[in-house]
Amino acid sequence: MSAISAQDRVASREEDVEMLRAVLQGDGTAYRGLVEKYQNRVYSMVYGMLRNREDARDVTQEAFVKAYRNLESFRLEASFYTWLYRIAMNLAIDLTRKRKRRENAGFDEEIATRDEDGGIAEVHQSDSPSRALERKQLFQQIMTAMEGLPDDQRQVILLREMEGLSYKEIAEVMEIPEGTVMSRLFYARKKLQKLLSDDGPTTQSE
Repeated sequence: MSAISAQDRVASREEDVEMLRAVLQGDGTAYRGLVEKYQNRVYSMVYGMLRNREDARDVTQEAFVKAYRNLESFRLEASFYTWLYRIAMNLAIDLTRKRKRRENAGFDEEIATRDEDGGIAEVHQSDSPSRALERKQLFQQIMTAMEGLPDDQRQVILLREMEGLSYKEIAEVMEIPEGTVMSRLFYARKKLQKLLSDDGPTTQSE
């Protein structure tokens, strides 16, 4: 993912503030602009956590609804993007924990339904069919291996490697110190490398 310039980030935040002010002043349609701007990125991140397309869509929609209902408590000088991602990730993690509790109670159900196309990977049109297939297979292999990471490590990998966020931005989203972000990234990458080299990822506990 290409890095977003500081100037673009400022312009994007100013655009968000304009739409948020319109919503707070009673223009309900203005919120649609924020949904259209961020829904694909939120979905991709949530899917990376849940690995289930239907659940990812539900959580993404729930995140936008929850954010809308709590806009009165949002500080306009803060980043709406960061705030929204925090809501979405908390919902995704809550759902993951509910799944695990159901499994522990004896339910025989899949934690992650495999998607044929993954729903996230973007293959450049200039790629040859064989190259596109290689990229798709590698992406699926990485995403499958990531299921072997603890939730907090998987989240930090997604935010860093897929969204391209800085350590500071990840710290804001996850509400942890930057040093903790760096530590989790180090151990997540190390564990992910081992899972990929084993070519048969299994869930590992901390």
